[in-house]
Amino acid sequence: MDDMDEPSLRRLVERIAAGDVTPDEAVRELARLPYADLGDALVDHHRHLRQGLPEAVYAPGKSVDQCVRIVGELLEHGVGPVILSRVSPEQCSEVTTRHPGAQLKGRTIVWRPAAARAESVVVCSGGTADAPVVEECAVTLAAHGFDPTVIVDIGVAGLHRVLAHHDTIVAADAVVVVAGMEGALASVVSGLTGAPVIAVPTSTGYGSSLEGVTALLSMLASCASGMTVVGIDNGFGAACAVARMMNMRAPR
Repeated sequence: MDDMDEPSLRRLVERIAAGDVTPDEAVRELARLPYADLGDALVDHHRHLRQGLPEAVYAPGKSVDQCVRIVGELLEHGVGPVILSRVSPEQCSEVTTRHPGAQLKGRTIVWRPAAARAESVVVCSGGTADAPVVEECAVTLAAHGFDPTVIVDIGVAGLHRVLAHHDTIVAADAVVVVAGMEGALASVVSGLTGAPVIAVPTSTGYGSSLEGVTALLSMLASCASGMTVVGIDNGFGAACAVARMMNMRAPR
């Protein structure tokens, strides 16, 4: 049982009931279910069952060897897409050599992307300087089967730029707004649509932006009720928030 999802568990139980698998064999297979102990990492195979999304791998702070081994464990025994985020050139070179078939964009690597989904997701940004966060979000969404529409450089300093994309924004099932400076774009977009809006403050801006703190506080204090706010520069987290929301639209 390589995949740790609900259908695989059901098949295992059926095989035990039919006598095709002994109790000892079942125990060995299930031993990897909660997590796999790699010595210096505990790989959470149970996350897909609990949350509907598999564990991803955050590269900073990990050695090249750790990245190789953790990704290998997820590819061999996990289910769903495998994402390695914010990789260094050295990590990228070794991991993609050891585990071929990867899709690389920016600093995010994806193996085994999910099947295409029908929901419409828009990712928009206040400025082109927010591009790395937008890219991380869009790649993560694509790994989970979405085909996001990316709209860049529509910050509120030129409000007509937002309104030019009004129809696309209001037609989306979910919208991610990436903005630095004072982060006002998130409130504007959230006031235009009834769809879930996930706001991502970025560290882009001059001194008084305080490396994203100003945008973060502005988004948290928004008068656009119900807007979700993730951490500074967390494009990955915004994409996962969209995936969770969309997963709730149909029973898993």
